[in-house]
Amino acid sequence: MARVSRQAVSAIEAGLSDPSLRVALTLGRALDLTVEELFGPAMPEPSVPVRALAPLGGEGSRVSLAPMGDAFVALPLSGATATRAGFAPADGRVSGPQQAVPLGPDRPTLLVAGCDPALPLLELPLSLLDPPVKFLWWPCASQEALRLAAAGLVHAAGAHLRGRSGDYNTGAARELLRDGADVIRFCSWREGLVLRREHAARVGDVAGVVSASLRLVNREPGAEARRVLDRELARLGVSGPSLAGYHTSATGHLEVAAAIAAGLADVGVASEPAALAYGLSFVPLTAERFDLVIPLGMTGTREVQGLLRILSSSWLLGQLAGLPGYDVSQCGERIASVPPA
Repeated sequence: MARVSRQAVSAIEAGLSDPSLRVALTLGRALDLTVEELFGPAMPEPSVPVRALAPLGGEGSRVSLAPMGDAFVALPLSGATATRAGFAPADGRVSGPQQAVPLGPDRPTLLVAGCDPALPLLELPLSLLDPPVKFLWWPCASQEALRLAAAGLVHAAGAHLRGRSGDYNTGAARELLRDGADVIRFCSWREGLVLRREHAARVGDVAGVVSASLRLVNREPGAEARRVLDRELARLGVSGPSLAGYHTSATGHLEVAAAIAAGLADVGVASEPAALAYGLSFVPLTAERFDLVIPLGMTGTREVQGLLRILSSSWLLGQLAGLPGYDVSQCGERIASVPPA
């Protein structure tokens, strides 16, 4: 009727294109509306209440949104979460305190917190499910990931926390997730000292780091890597704050390795795969088991059911096994069920 292409109309409706005067007039005539009625001031954008994983920033700040039950969880797109070698697409914009405007329809979204940089490999197989499930990763320390799971802010927490009895993750899950949880194996790796190759010949343990006065890049409080370092220092009778760089705080294994490779530090504690990815030397201190801790209240959701389906997929196992230093022989196996307290 207006002699305007379907693509042009769709672009205008989606807000991706502003019509020319000719197009605006012909669309108005076709719909029996004035141009002002058709393209005048827009209605206020509808906001939805959100629960935030971290401070969201001011109005207009970009966020990722994950439907969680009857509400939304918002992840601020800033710092490490803003990019993947480029800007990540936003699902919404902050519109006020604990409010956001969605930029599109909501869709099933699996939200996982944890420090393993292999977690984003879940994205592709989840996207191929019918119906597809979107994936969002919130990188953080194991203790923080479990806290977010206990608060109902994530579907699963990735953790590698060793308990007093030597068990991994079940003790911490029992302590923090009072409503119960399933513990599912993801992978295993070795954790230890990551250092530049010129220091490898003279440093074979944490005592060597101390005697050589190497500058440290540390993980944030609540990270198992920081706890491994603190245990070793306590065994030596050395005060952590006496080490140069002890109070630094890198937010992941790859960030530790990147800081060392860039010459910002000499040594740090991180996973062996992170050291290998940056061509750095590695001195093992302990073997770690990284599990996905899923609150019992989340196990029946479409998002978690999709996760459990793809953990045994040949594509995912092949990708994980192709990362040097990863052991995925038990990926997807249920390690334990933690009953409600």
